[in-house]
Amino acid sequence: MPTSRRDRPAKPPLTRAGIVAAATAIVRSEGLAKVTMRRLAQELDTGAASLYVYVSDTDELHAAVLDELLGDALRQPRPGPTGSWEDGVEQLLAAYADVLLAHPSLARSALTAWPHGPHYLALIDSLLGLMRGGGVRPERAAWGVDLLLLHVAASAAEHAARRSDEAVERDRHALSREVRESGLPHVRALAGPLLSGSPAARRSWAVRALLRGITSTEVPE
Repeated sequence: MPTSRRDRPAKPPLTRAGIVAAATAIVRSEGLAKVTMRRLAQELDTGAASLYVYVSDTDELHAAVLDELLGDALRQPRPGPTGSWEDGVEQLLAAYADVLLAHPSLARSALTAWPHGPHYLALIDSLLGLMRGGGVRPERAAWGVDLLLLHVAASAAEHAARRSDEAVERDRHALSREVRESGLPHVRALAGPLLSGSPAARRSWAVRALLRGITSTEVPE
C-alpha cells in the first residue's frame, strides 16, 4: 500500500555541517572518489541541487572534508613541547602529513584546491607561533608557512600516486642500477648519497632545510 508523506518521519534540516559530516563518513569508508553530490544527496535524502546552497562545488566540499579530518588529527593528544621550535614545526607537519597519507585522494586535492577552514587556520597559526617564537621574522614566517604546507601536500600526493608495492620496488631497483651504472660523472660519484636515507629521514631533512632557508632568506618588498 502507498504510504502517505504525512506518515513519514520528519527529515532533519539540511545544514553545511551535516553535509560535511556525511561526506567525511564516505571518505573514511570508501574514499574521496565516492564523494559526489549525487551520492551525498542520496545519503541525506534530498536533491543534489539543494546541496549547492551550502557548498559551491566539489572542490569546496573536499576542502571542508580535509579540514574536518585535520581537526580530528589535531585533537589527538600529543606530548608537550620538547626540544627546539624546529622539532615542534616538524611534529605539526607530521600530523598534517598523516591525514593526507591516510586519504591519498585528499593529498592530490590539496594541491589543486586551496585548503581552508578553522582547523587548517589553527594549524597555520600554530606553525606561525612556533616560527615567531624561534626568532623568524614576521614576513619570512608568513611566506614560509605556505612553502612548508605545500611541501607536505606535494610529498603526500607523490606518495599517493605510486602504484603497488611490487611496482615501486621494481622502479627503485631500476633507478638504483641506472644511477650506479651512469656515465655521468657527478651522478656516478654521488650514487651512494643519492640513493641513501629512509623516507622518514628524508622528510625530516627536507623540513629542516626549508626552515633554515626560510629563516635566512629575505622577502622581497
